[in-house]
Amino acid sequence: MDDVTRAGLIETGWEVHGVVEDALLRHPAIKGSGADWLDKQRLLLADMAVHLLQTSLKPGEIELDKLSNSLHAILTISDQFLPHAELKDATGKIYREACEPRL
Repeated sequence: MDDVTRAGLIETGWEVHGVVEDALLRHPAIKGSGADWLDKQRLLLADMAVHLLQTSLKPGEIELDKLSNSLHAILTISDQFLPHAELKDATGKIYREACEPRL
């Protein structure tokens, strides 16, 4: 990907992040409030997805700690929507001893 395209996507990501985060912060739902809570969790999931986009597109070496944090959050939040997939259980492997990324 060329630098101009990458920079444009990163900038768009920040714009999307701002809108999603604002909606998340204004959402009145509290944990345990049923469908309203799940709606708020969807916004949180979108927010974390944008963080993953930003981490993956940032120039230079990928920051493995940010990648791990984004993936942990996405799996944890998604577990509410896909409980049969046991995604929360998979998060335990994310922070195990760091190793070289596989290509």
